[in-house]
Amino acid sequence: MEDEYGRRTAAFLAWFKSLPGAYFHPGIEIQDMRSRGAGRGIVATSGIEPDTLLFTIPRKSVICSATSELPHRIPGVFEVDDNLAAGAADDEAPDSSRQQDSWSSLILVLIYEQLLGPVSSWKPYLDVLPAHFTTPMFWTDTDVAGLQASPVVSQIGRDQADAMIRAKILPVIREHEDVFFPTEGGAPGDEEIIALANRMGSTIMAYAFDLERDEDEDDGEGEEGWVEDREGQIMMGMVPMADILNADADFNAHVNHGEDFLTVTSLRRIAAGEEILNYYGPLSNGELLRRYGYVTPKHRRYNLVDLPWELVVSSLRQSVPIEDRLWQKALEQLDPDELEDSFEIERDAGEPDSAGRVSDHVLPAGVPHDLLEQSKALLKAVKKVAPEAVNDRATRDRVMYAAFLAAIDARASQYPTTLEQDEELYRENERTAAVNPRLHMALDVRIGEKMLLREARASAEAKLHEIELERNGAVEPAAKRQRIRP
Repeated sequence: MEDEYGRRTAAFLAWFKSLPGAYFHPGIEIQDMRSRGAGRGIVATSGIEPDTLLFTIPRKSVICSATSELPHRIPGVFEVDDNLAAGAADDEAPDSSRQQDSWSSLILVLIYEQLLGPVSSWKPYLDVLPAHFTTPMFWTDTDVAGLQASPVVSQIGRDQADAMIRAKILPVIREHEDVFFPTEGGAPGDEEIIALANRMGSTIMAYAFDLERDEDEDDGEGEEGWVEDREGQIMMGMVPMADILNADADFNAHVNHGEDFLTVTSLRRIAAGEEILNYYGPLSNGELLRRYGYVTPKHRRYNLVDLPWELVVSSLRQSVPIEDRLWQKALEQLDPDELEDSFEIERDAGEPDSAGRVSDHVLPAGVPHDLLEQSKALLKAVKKVAPEAVNDRATRDRVMYAAFLAAIDARASQYPTTLEQDEELYRENERTAAVNPRLHMALDVRIGEKMLLREARASAEAKLHEIELERNGAVEPAAKRQRIRP
């Protein structure tokens, strides 16, 4: 007997195949992957050659503000403000907090279509979208605490998301309750609407596509929650079938954006039984968890951890014990608009090849180049106000790398547990990951971050050791060795 999950999958596939212009390759099928925490996915049932068309999605079937009837029912809400479209500042655009952007517009459309129920043209598609999410936005405080000092914690953005909903979504729905809730019973309370809007916002975060996507554009990585700018004016939409694809760092399919259709093609040969995978970009497991609610071993290559500038400055001040007024004078010489507040420690993982494969060769993390340059600029300013404190390049480098070590140690100490303790806990939890998947994912993220700190520390320590050897005359300076190399 087919369960409700399978029935919805079958209804969605039948609906998709009935769309004018849609295509679904006979050698692939949608499969239930809940046993491994992946929801639905698409698997090849027979061998598929490279550059094979897997499925086609007509743009008319995409859920967006251009295809839903909602903008026609409340047209004033979806009108683009000329000031905002031209990039005017908030104080030049009255009531800009109520102006809809691509995210809030799509949230309103999804809420409207969801509330239409069986009347919605996208009902079979909406039925296969998740009602619950595993992203940290929906975690308990205890679950979030499992991330410890991960930068992911400050980027969850639930409060910011709620504030945006109260400013842009809730007033629109309250002013047009007859449109959103036409049946008897009326509208629910504010908290229920906010919960629905948060669900739709997370749906967009996990599944929506930029319909005017430029392949070279930034992904908006690092923004809080799902309140991301993406210039605000790029139309976003929910693309049936394309979002059934799961994704990984090693992938075998690509979504192509055409004028009237979106198509998905194979990048290399896909064997029968192999899952068809899309690519979300070179995201760390922390970012993957924040956006999509999962982590993968292959995305560990793109892990990153932050090193705040304030920790480096604090360490530099300890390494160069001059008067506070001189330090302040040196800091004031730097343009605050040119300073980075934080630096990313990451590996040189390279790019996937044209077939979606990634290399096994990954260079370990080191001291970020931009951190090195900013530290040099600060110590140059220090030398101007206190010439004897940093009187030559060797002293400068020794001070810098000693400060880097101290700053990295200070950053690592912000995590309550050590890397070794986490690795042991991960092994213990691996046997019960199905019982506590959130802890398992949090461990994966924080282990990855601590490994990066460990690698960066080793790099800084090796450089400091080299500097000390040069200082003692045990080896020639690196610059001189490079000059005399044949």
